[in-house]
Formats: sequence, C-alpha cells, structure tokens
Amino acid sequence: MRRAIVLGLLAASVLGGLGGIYVYAVPRAAAAAPAPSAPAPGIYANGIVESDQSNGENVNLYPEVSGVIAGMLVIEGQSVSEGTPLVQIDDTVQRALAEQLKSQAEAAQALLAELRAQPRKENLEVASAQADVAHASLKTAQDMLDKQQSSFRLEPESVSKDALDNAINAKKVAEANLAMVTRQLELTKAGAWVFDIRNQQKQAEALGKAYAASSALLAKYAVKAPMDGVVMSIGATVGSYVSPQGAYDTYTQGFVPVVVMSTAKGTLAVRCYIDEILISRIPPPDKLQAQMQVRGNATKIPLEFVRVQPYVSPKIQLSNERQEKVDLRVLPLIFRFHPPPGMQLFPGELVDVQVGSK
Repeated sequence: MRRAIVLGLLAASVLGGLGGIYVYAVPRAAAAAPAPSAPAPGIYANGIVESDQSNGENVNLYPEVSGVIAGMLVIEGQSVSEGTPLVQIDDTVQRALAEQLKSQAEAAQALLAELRAQPRKENLEVASAQADVAHASLKTAQDMLDKQQSSFRLEPESVSKDALDNAINAKKVAEANLAMVTRQLELTKAGAWVFDIRNQQKQAEALGKAYAASSALLAKYAVKAPMDGVVMSIGATVGSYVSPQGAYDTYTQGFVPVVVMSTAKGTLAVRCYIDEILISRIPPPDKLQAQMQVRGNATKIPLEFVRVQPYVSPKIQLSNERQEKVDLRVLPLIFRFHPPPGMQLFPGELVDVQVGSK
C-alpha cells in the first residue's frame, strides 16, 4: 500500500514537470504594440529664440574705445530706456586731455576778443600824449632856430656857425620825431591788423574743434543703450579690459559683446535654419505656416512668418562653436510669436520648428 502511494506521487511529479515544459516551451502570441504616429508633413529645422527686430538678431553692444571698465551701471534683466548709460570705461586720461584743449580754446578766444577790441583806450591816450610832446619839442626847436637866425642876421659874429647848424639839426630831429609819433598814433587808432585777427580766428576755431572732438571721444567712454529694451547679457565686469572687439570670455576663449540687449516688445522672434536640400520645398510666403516646440515641453506654439534672410550660409553650431567646420549650408527663416501665458522663454533658447503649407 505504501509503495503504491509513493509510485503515485512520483507519477504526479513527472506529469507536472512535463506540463510545465509544455507551457513554457510553446511561444505565446506577442501583445500588439501601438503603431508610432507618423510625423506631420512639412519641413523640420532647428531654431533659436532671439529678440524681435526688423533687421538683425539681438543688439550686440561693443565699445568704440579701449580701456578698463570703471563701473557697471546696469544688471542683467533690467529694462532701460534709450540713452541710459550701461557701462563706464575709465576716462581719466581722455578727460584731462579734453579739459586741456578746452583751456587752450578759451585762451585763443580771449586773445581774439582782445584783438577785435583794439585800440585800447589807455594805449590811445599814451600815443596822443606822445604826439603832443613831439609837437612841443618841434616848437621849441623851431623857436631856438629862429632866435639863432635872427641874431646871425643882425650880427653875424654873435652866433657861431656850429651853433646855427645844431639849431637846424635839432629842428629836423624834432620834425622827424613828430612824424614818427603821428604815424604811431594813427596805427594805434587803426587797431589790430586784419590779417592778425583772421589768423587768430582760425587758431581759435581749430582749438575749438579739437576740444569738440575730444569731448565727443570722451562721451564714447560710456556705453549707452541705443534703444528702449532689456539687458539680456553682460560679458564683462568692473576691472575687465574691453576694446572695440568686445570682452574676452574665458569659457569660449573668444571675444563676446560687452552688453547684449533685446527689444522691449512683448513678442519674440525665432530664426530657424533650413537645410539647402530642403529649400525647394519651402512653401510660398502667403501659404507658409509654422509652429515650434520648446525642448522639454510638449506645447506647440504657432509662429508668424516675418521674412527670409536671402543668403544661404554655411551651417554653424547653434551653441556658438565657430571652430567646427561643416559642409552643409542653410537658409535662415525668421518668425515672430507671442510667448504663451505662464511659459518662460528667453533669447538664445533652442527650439524645434516645423514649417508647412496652409
């Protein structure tokens, strides 16, 4: 009896093992996977968000002079109006030069005014007094000569030949002196020579223009906002050296704008790059429609077509890596859009753009 039970259990175990082998050996029908949705028809391209402007991209500001930054007058994200100083470059030397030229121009103007104010009243009085003295000297010499000549006519032995000659010479000297001081009086009355006035006027004008040029250059040491907008990026700090090439960026090891601004509009723009092999598939402007998707977000944002930049250029990395060489060329298309409520978008952000036909 006991042996029959053991044989029964053994038989049941064998049958169970054979059943398991059958179950796991027979392939099951695979569950039907959902078919991937086909992409919408159109052209797909990479894009970059930028400020909305009629021309160009963002507003990149470079100083027109070189120097060390003495003051950073704004912060990133700040809204500014046209003419607001953004960056102040050290202008110590240029300011001193402008003040020196200003003093020289003022001195030249003062000398010109002096020349135009001639004759001076005091000089005229001195010249007139000298003329009166010359008249009196001539009268004295004439009287002395008349006395000598009268005495000689009455008694020739009363006057020596030498004394008579001296009296005659004294009169001639007095006459010459009177002629000289009379001309000096006329010259004093005439005032400054017209050619001296013209020469001094040209010098004053030249120094005035030099001062104006120096002042204009001094004003360029302050980088100002060319429009109403928002400060997006500042590429330097106080103590950094900047030049018309911009500021050196240690991360990219290249030169970047000192300040980057965007417009103060409520709209943004997207510049997308269409590969050259797809240019022929771009719809006409009146039938063109597009939408974009921000990376990391499923929201589709409709785009308004603005313009085509009609120049096919070599494709570059949107991360600003200019060192990489590529053979593909692209055509830029510019769109405009209104950021959806609650979604933050910033210039420089990469997006995916779909261009299709209406």
